[in-house]
Formats: sequence, C-alpha cells, structure tokens
Amino acid sequence: MKILTTWLRSYLPALAADDAQLAEDLTLRGIAVEGVFPASAGSLFDMDITTNRVDAMNHYGIAREAAAIYDVPLKPLDITLPAGTASHTSFPVRIEAEDGCGRFTARVIRGVKISPTTGTVSEYFDALGQKQISNAVDATNFVLLGMGHPTHAFDLDKIIGGIIVRRAHAGEQIKLLDGTTRTLVAEDLVVADEVKALGLAGVMGGWDSMITADTTNVLVEAAWFEPATIRASSRRHLIHTDASHRFERGADFAAAPVANDLVTKAILAACGGTIEGDLIDVIIPQHELATAKREPIQLSVKRVQHLLGTTLAPEGITADLIRQYLVALGCQLTSLNADLSEVRLPSWRLDLTRPIDLVEEIARVYGYNGFANTLPTAGVTLAHPMTAKLAAVRARLFELGYSEAISSTFASASESEQFAPGTSAVALENPLNEEAANLRPSLLPGMVTMLAHNLNRDVLTARLFEAGGTFAGSAETVTETESLALGLTGLVPATSIHSAQDAPFFELKGAVESLLSLFAAPPVTYTTDAIPTSFEAGRGVNVTLGNQAFATFGQLTSSEAARRKLRQPIYLAELKLSTLLELPLKQTTAKELSRFQAVDRDFSFTFAEGTAWKTIEAAVRSLEIAELQSLTVGEVFRDAKKMPGHFSMLIRIVFQSLDRTLVEGELAAWSASIIQSLEALGGILRA
Repeated sequence: MKILTTWLRSYLPALAADDAQLAEDLTLRGIAVEGVFPASAGSLFDMDITTNRVDAMNHYGIAREAAAIYDVPLKPLDITLPAGTASHTSFPVRIEAEDGCGRFTARVIRGVKISPTTGTVSEYFDALGQKQISNAVDATNFVLLGMGHPTHAFDLDKIIGGIIVRRAHAGEQIKLLDGTTRTLVAEDLVVADEVKALGLAGVMGGWDSMITADTTNVLVEAAWFEPATIRASSRRHLIHTDASHRFERGADFAAAPVANDLVTKAILAACGGTIEGDLIDVIIPQHELATAKREPIQLSVKRVQHLLGTTLAPEGITADLIRQYLVALGCQLTSLNADLSEVRLPSWRLDLTRPIDLVEEIARVYGYNGFANTLPTAGVTLAHPMTAKLAAVRARLFELGYSEAISSTFASASESEQFAPGTSAVALENPLNEEAANLRPSLLPGMVTMLAHNLNRDVLTARLFEAGGTFAGSAETVTETESLALGLTGLVPATSIHSAQDAPFFELKGAVESLLSLFAAPPVTYTTDAIPTSFEAGRGVNVTLGNQAFATFGQLTSSEAARRKLRQPIYLAELKLSTLLELPLKQTTAKELSRFQAVDRDFSFTFAEGTAWKTIEAAVRSLEIAELQSLTVGEVFRDAKKMPGHFSMLIRIVFQSLDRTLVEGELAAWSASIIQSLEALGGILRA
C-alpha cells in the first residue's frame, strides 16, 4: 500500500524526523517501507503491511506507530459534526444475520450536490494514484485511506423501506458497482432494503443504489462484519476489494461510528447538505464482547525484562518505558501492584491476545537493534542424543559430493505402489491433487522428481540426499520411520575394476558402505532377491545388517526413465536411517605415523571369473601381517580370446613398520605367504 508523508504528518505535527529516517525506523519496527519516492508534496512510501496488522493499513495507523516510536503526541481524529435536524422517525436498520454482522451504523444526509472532487482530497488522491469518482464517493475512500475503516454511501432515494442485513436468498441476483451481475448463495451476507439486495456486505456495493450525479440524499453506512463470512464471499465470487481485504482480516469494531462521522463530515464539506436525525447504531453484544470489550490481560514488568534480556542502553526496559509504549499503541493500563498491571487491549489490535504478544510489541517498538547480542543460559544439554550421529551422516555425504535436498511429504497412489510395494500407504482425506494423494511411504518418488528437475534444466551431473520421514498405516494409525535417500545421475568415470556403465552403481554402493563405516555395524549381506520393480532388472541390490533389512539401491527402470523423459540413467538408494542411528558411532582414534620407509609390492594374478575382490582381500588379511598397511587394486584386464573365463588383476600392497626399517628377508617371506594364499583361491601368478 502507498502512504503519503504529507498526509501522515498532518496527524503528527510534532514529528521532527525526516522522511528517510521515518522510513528506516518504521521498517526496523516491522512496518516495512519497501520504497521511498518523491511526491508532489512530501514523499510516497511503498509499504508492505503484514496481514495481521489491519490497523496499520492506513495513514492514521502508521501515524500511531510513529507516535509510539518517537514519543510524540498523535493528533485525535476530528469528528465534530453540526447537530442533526429533528426527524419524526428514525431510519430503520435491522440485523437479521447476527452471526455475520456485529454492528451497523447509518446516517441520513439530505440536500447534497454531487460533483467532481476538489481541494485536499483531490491533491492527496493525485499523489497516491487513487482513482477519483465523485465528491461523495471519494469521501468514503478518503476515510478508508485515512483511518482504515471501510464505509459506503447509498443513494437514499433508491432504498425502499429501510436497511436489513441478512443472508442472501439462494439464486438471488445482484448487479455490483463493477457492472457484473452475481448469482448469490444462501451463505452470502447482503445489505438489503425491504425489496432487494443493495450490496454484497463487506465486499462491494450494488449498482442500483450507487451515488450518481442526480443523487440529492445520501445514507452513509459504516459496519462491522464477521471476518470468515466476508472471506468466504470474497473467495466464492472471486472479488477482492480494499474493503474485503480489511474486513476478512478483522476490522475495528469500535471504528464504525467514528468512520461514519468522518465520512459525514467530509460529505458535508464537499457536497453541502444537512444531517437528518441522529446516528443509527445497531450493536450485536456477543461480537462486541469478543472484540472491543475483550477481557483484559495481566502483564508483569519483571517477566518482560526477563524475556527481553539485556539492552545496549544501561537503563534497559523500565516500567515507565513499558507503560509509555503500550499507552502509545492504544492500551489502557491499571496498576495492580509495583510489578503487575492489568492491560485492556485496543479494539483495533485483534492480534493481541496474550501477555507474550505485549512483550513482543514492547520489543518491536523499542527496536530489536537496541538489544545486546547475548546467548541464552541453560544448565542442561539441549542436544538430541541422535544429533551427533545425524551430523556425522550429513558430513560424510557432503564429503562424498552430495547436496542436501527437501522434497514433498506427499506422493501419488501410483508412486506409492511403485516405490513401496506391499506398504500400506496413508491416504489423505482431502488431498490437494492426485499427485499428493498419500503421505509418502518412500523418499524415492521425491528424489526422482528432484533429479529430473535438475536434468530438465541441463544440470547433467547431480548427487543429492534427503533425510526425512516416511509413513505407513492408515488414517487412524500412522507409523513414521526416519529414512535416507541418495540419488545420483551424470558422468562417473570408469575405474580400474568398473566400466563407465557400472561405475555409478558401484559409486552408490560405496556411499552406502562409507556411511556404514561410521558406525559399529554388524556384518553386511548383499542379496538380489525380491528387488522392488522400481529398479532395473539385474541392477538392484538389497542390503541386510545382521538379520535386519537395511537398504535397497540400484538403477531406476528404463521404462520409468522414459516415461519421465529422462535423458540418462538415474541411480537411487533408500536406507532405514532410524536403524543406522541406533548403532553406536565408531570412536575416532589417531594412529602414530611411521618414521620408516614404506615398501610397495605388486602382485599380478589371473583369477577365474566370479572371484570376488572381497574374497581376495580376506585371504590376504587372514595372514595377519601387522606391517601390511594397505591393499588395493591397481588394474583389471580381461581378454575373452587370450583368457576365456578368467581375468587378470594387479594387486598393490604397501608394507611399513612403526619401529624399524623392513629388510628384504621378511618382505620375501610375506610375499611368499601372500602368493600361496592367493594360489589357494585358484589364482595363477603371472610372470
């Protein structure tokens, strides 16, 4: 919304701060000024007011905030009116829909002359870019922008009988001020006369009773409507107006008669005419009790000081300062004792309901930049017992080149069945769409979607992980399990033992094993039985820890990749994170570095196809040579013609002692033992 500083300053004659300083100080207090622009008079603030601060969506509300910040007086609204002409009968107003309308005020003005707007109102509207209609209609908009409460002016001579606030008749039609004809439903709230609907209450007035150049008598209306009712009508008919924007967020119950007086005063000044009778003010008590006459709350000075802590100023938040801020914001304080006060809340601040809300207001007006940067004190350890383990898992995945991502907690029914077959998915009673029909039983649908999102934007190499809950059961009983998903796509270089086609699969396997290496895990078993159909045949593996299912990883099926129009293979893994976190972390130990020379030895062997590296490594390590520091694969060579059914492997071993230089005799003995052990596996030493 736009605020004209010249108009703003008319309510703050003692304000000394310039417009730039005012904009900065308001922004620091949560009344955000997003831009300051020159205007014909003063400056124009482009402001972003949060939805809970309806009271600040006008010039007077912003002025109230500035008065609290700078401790300057706020000029009261001038609602003095000439005495009304005697009337034999009061204009009839009746509220039938008491649940939707809590207050309705009306005043009759006769003998007005409708013409274009001139003077201060026209100047302010030009500066704000506000559309001008006529002097009477612009008076209602002037009050809305000035003090924030929506009002409406009817052509009195077009009203039959009196005013009735009621629910619409199903199928009833009304032509609104925007020229559209709307068919109403029984839940709509309307302002009507004895024959027809005159306007969609709180949203927009009607065409048949609008002010025209021929209007001579006016009925000024200012009311309070129940927020949910106005919100429903506005959404139902797809109409959003300045009035509905305020009513559906909670208008000021006490502002209706004030707004009526201000509009009446503006119309008399611009259009002439005389008031007939007194203000008609119909009130529904239960709405008044829930808004303007809410129960007061109690506030402790010591509690405020304890919660807000240390300030940069040595005097801190004093009792006098607390009273000054709250009174400036419209609260009424009654002291109960030296520490405790009873606070009656202002009618225009429905967002204030608890003592902590007042504490926040005090901190806001004081300025968050006025508090010292201190850490809270606590005598207990607040960290969750799993925090260190989860941090270790995240750190390891970051080290492996994975980035953390977050996907939707929902999945479609087809994805639930595809990626978690046999799991009872939890269906949502009222899903947003078919793609979010269930709580996700697996993290993999979201991981595939995120990898696809990257590929579709030409990010051809991506490594992602997500830690989060997966769900199973029914709407009555839901079981949540912490899971971890890994996703990999893109170029993975071939290695000495893996082709470029297989390298991504084994990189993913290595990531799973790297995570397990952080923990004191039981023996790991890999099986290819009962692999979910979401993985390509022959390209999926189940991982078992001890006797407990732990993870599944592999390549996404080519058919699913084609359906999603993915241009390259995707590799996925899903781990039971809860199972992993139940294991104890391995203790980090530092090993002494040797000061003596390391010795490399290479062994070239031919093995029968199907001989696993795990078997070869275990055979060498079973010799328990303490000086054996590392055992790695140098390269692997296959030639179907020269070595049918066999492969050649270069095994590189490093020997090193902590306390001596190794001699050739012991190196020869260890080498002979290694050769003998590998030959026992069927290996043939190559010359």
